Order: sequence, then structure tokens, then C-alpha cells
Amino acid sequence: MVAGTVHGSTSAAQASAGRAVLELRLGEVRQLFDSMDPAPFRERDLDPKAADYIVGWAEETPKGQPLALRLYTHGQPSAAGGQALLGEAVREYFKGRAIAKRRELSRLFRVGRISLAIGLGFLAAAISAGEALGSLFAADSLAYLLRESLVIGGWVALWRPLEIFLYDWWPLRGQAQLYDRLGAIEVSLFDEGAPAAPPPA
Repeated sequence: MVAGTVHGSTSAAQASAGRAVLELRLGEVRQLFDSMDPAPFRERDLDPKAADYIVGWAEETPKGQPLALRLYTHGQPSAAGGQALLGEAVREYFKGRAIAKRRELSRLFRVGRISLAIGLGFLAAAISAGEALGSLFAADSLAYLLRESLVIGGWVALWRPLEIFLYDWWPLRGQAQLYDRLGAIEVSLFDEGAPAAPPPA
């Protein structure tokens, strides 16, 4: 449905702005959006394949570099009002994705805090139970084994919160930052079927 190529070179204006440019060629502008979404145009989701393509391209660009999207269609005028509305719709979609990722990150931290409290409580109980077994059956090898097993189980209970706070959160934060960049993307619309302007007399 969507054919796209990453622009290999930029004009002087684009180079001075330092924007990474992606070019997409569409039959119609509506191909960029999800045809099953009944929302108004400005709030409509992008087509999943088109969104994945744009996100995949943006992931390959240097962090912090401004982004630009050039859309080429056939027989559709690139009026200033329509182009502004199109750019706003694309940016609103990615801003919504950024908000959703930050909500997901917030939920993850909440789960991490609850898991940490449960894990620490279980670890404290396991250590206490192990110490009690050790004092009751100091010379019993089975009691020693049970005590060590409880302590190990208590530390294992901390595995999930440690995984969250050490590893799971930063990919979500990176995705939210990427969507922030896409939420500020510059969008231009061009009609490849429009006749070329006549040369000056």
C-alpha cells in the first residue's frame, strides 16, 4: 500500500535545518491513514504498515535530529490548508503514542514498586524463618538446607522488581522520546501529477 524511500540528499534549506528526510509516495493521502478508524481526520490513526515504516526509519536517524516527512501523491493538490491539516494529523498520532508509552512506563514503575515491597517483605520473612530453624535445629543438616532454601527463595522474590528497575523501563522511555520527535515532524505534501510551471518569459 505504501511505497517509501529514505531521501539520500537534502536541499540547502533542509541541510541548514539539519532535518532527516523521509519520502513516501502514495496514490492518495488517505492511504496513510487507517481506513477502519471512524474518527475524524485530525484524530485518525495512521495505517499500521505506514506507521511502522515511519517509526523504523526514525529509529535509524541520530537521536535529537529533527525529522521531516515528504508525501508525494498523484492528482491531489497540496493546498496550504490541507497540508497543515495533514501535518497536524500525523503529529497528533505520534504525540498520542508518546503519551501511551509514558502511561505504560508509569504502570510499569507502579508494578515495580509493589513487587519490590512484596519481595522485601518475603525476603525478611524468609530470613526470619531461616534463623528460627537454625536456632532450633543447629546440628540438623535438613534444617540447614531448609534455612538456606528459604533465604535463596527470598532473594529470588526480588528478581522481578530488579528486572523492572534495571532493564525494563529504559526501552519504554526511549520509545516515548522517539515518539516525541515524531510528534514534532515536519510534513510536506506534493502532487507529482501537477504540470510543471512554465519557464519565465
